[in-house]
Amino acid sequence: MAKKDTGISKLFVLDTNVLMHDPSSLFRFEEHDIYLPMVTLEELDNNKKGLTEVARNARQVSRSLEEIVGTDLTNLELGCALSRNGNKQATGSLFLQTTQLHLDLPGLAGSKADNQIISVVLCLQKQHSNRQVILVSKDINIRIKARAMGVLAEDYFNDKVLEDTDILYSGMKELPADFWENHSKAMESWQESGRMFYRLTGPLCKSFLVNEFVYYEFEKPFHAIVRSVEKDTAVLEVVKDHLIPKHNVWGITARNREQNFALNLLMDPEIDFVSLLGQAGTGKTLLTLAAALTQVLDKKIYSEIIMTRVTVPVGEDIGFLPGTEEEKMTPWMGALEDNLDVLNKSDEESGDWGRAATQDLIRTRIKIKSLNFMRGRTFLNKFLIIDEAQNLTPKQMKTLITRAGPGTKVVCLGNIAQIDTPYLTEGSSGLTYVVDRFKGWSHNGHITLQRGERSRLADFAAEIL
Repeated sequence: MAKKDTGISKLFVLDTNVLMHDPSSLFRFEEHDIYLPMVTLEELDNNKKGLTEVARNARQVSRSLEEIVGTDLTNLELGCALSRNGNKQATGSLFLQTTQLHLDLPGLAGSKADNQIISVVLCLQKQHSNRQVILVSKDINIRIKARAMGVLAEDYFNDKVLEDTDILYSGMKELPADFWENHSKAMESWQESGRMFYRLTGPLCKSFLVNEFVYYEFEKPFHAIVRSVEKDTAVLEVVKDHLIPKHNVWGITARNREQNFALNLLMDPEIDFVSLLGQAGTGKTLLTLAAALTQVLDKKIYSEIIMTRVTVPVGEDIGFLPGTEEEKMTPWMGALEDNLDVLNKSDEESGDWGRAATQDLIRTRIKIKSLNFMRGRTFLNKFLIIDEAQNLTPKQMKTLITRAGPGTKVVCLGNIAQIDTPYLTEGSSGLTYVVDRFKGWSHNGHITLQRGERSRLADFAAEIL
């Protein structure tokens, strides 16, 4: 940090997109000062109307600015304390542009907002030659232009959960070959309700997380889930084997170890929140729907399935869609239709009439909802599936998950390598955020599916393209 190096705090100039991406960004710069150019305030004003997330964020920032600036408008040049409305971690000051700054920008024509912001930063560099002035923006192009003009420019890193998504929690851990030698000295084992439990003590146990899967693939393969951890002692429960046809879920059997782990999480009524990550074709939606149908129609644990997803088009937008909320969402739910076809074919004995009846019954129990109308709702005894969750911001993810009432299970599916939303990256996606924050909670489960099971063509395309 600058204070340790030079004893002088930095001055951060914020672009509008930072404020509209994270309204709390004003209070995330610790002891450093923040400067807002007039153009940023103008753009905030232009974006405040509407019911979108961006408009809501713009209004939130405006309210925060009014609280910070207050009614004392006499000494704006001296800055306003950011800690004014209870944000103790922000000890710097907020400065607003109060005078016209003139600077010719060679090579940058016109009065474009980006160019005005860069000129403000250049003026500030001249005025504050003893301190670092840094432009913070989520827009790559303004950062490139700024660096070309000799201005320090950074992305906004505070919303990133992880710098490197390779270290994201995978939900499982491979046990070493000498695991049993080091952990079986005071081992206890027992059976309870047809399930096998082991209590082990040893050095590896303290690194386990609750509901993490552990597997041992040597002379005697062993697959288990961690049920509790206390210092050097852990209780492991042997997982149910969904790889064998006898333990199929709605006619679906797991095709690999990760799918088996995922089905164990999806079928466990004690786990309220499940997140499944994996590339295209790993079976996320199929496994989730199979588990949901079994628990809604056969076991009657939940009353219905609610499916929602972020409507971000991959290509050009095809315009408005006619019909009710459900009908408008149907084109986005191709994945649901494809998977229902697979699940319906698994019922061989019932014939065409039986299959048609099953299909009608299934459709009455699956509701397709748009994210736009989720605020203020509460779901009771529902199986809520959030598809394409990598396109959600952490704030949107919080809004959705807090809809869950008693008896509701929430399942988030996504592939963080396929983010279609601008300004979201693998490190700042809401899906990465919940995986990291929920790990170790006793009613949470996560698994990263690794092997594609779609077709040899899909697997090869995912790898080579």
